[in-house]
Amino acid sequence: MTAGDDIRSDAVPTEVERRTVPRRLVVLLPVTLFAILAGLLAWGLTRNATDIPSALIGKAVPEFSLPPVQGRTLGLSSGDLLHEVSLVNVFASWCVACREEHPVFMRLAASKKVPLHGLNYKDRPDDAARWLDTMVDPYARTGADLNGRVAIDWGVYGVPETFVVSADGHIAYKHIGAVTEQALTDTILPLVERLRAEAKERQP
Repeated sequence: MTAGDDIRSDAVPTEVERRTVPRRLVVLLPVTLFAILAGLLAWGLTRNATDIPSALIGKAVPEFSLPPVQGRTLGLSSGDLLHEVSLVNVFASWCVACREEHPVFMRLAASKKVPLHGLNYKDRPDDAARWLDTMVDPYARTGADLNGRVAIDWGVYGVPETFVVSADGHIAYKHIGAVTEQALTDTILPLVERLRAEAKERQP
């Protein structure tokens, strides 16, 4: 065998080598994908769901007008969210976390510290009315978003979600998940006070 024959035989992979390479890829691909997914999951678990940003922060609330929830007299519209700082809570009778935050909202409503409005998401009218009658209604106004279109315009991911709306009708903050007493005291109410102070400064 010549030196040239040696070079050619080394350069061309054998049949065994050709079969080994795909087998390695088949073994390594699932392992690599698993490692990537595990990394993404670990990163996601370290994030606070309430810190997910909203593209609507700083923008005017979407134009909307909703009829009241069955049994209520006042619906909810974008025009109702002008001239005073307020909260808008997206809720539903079938939402477990909504029950968790309900006592917090009842205390807030009793304190009269800030108007709280309800946006009822994809609920059957009877169920929504029964839920508010049974749990007691903490909302100044409630809009029935039967098909969920208004909530989509607000960028809602799921229920519950709560928005802080400035006096000029802009979305200032979005809280995802059940509002706790700590979230209310540490974040939401201080923001409400700051927005009120800023609104007073802008008055002529």
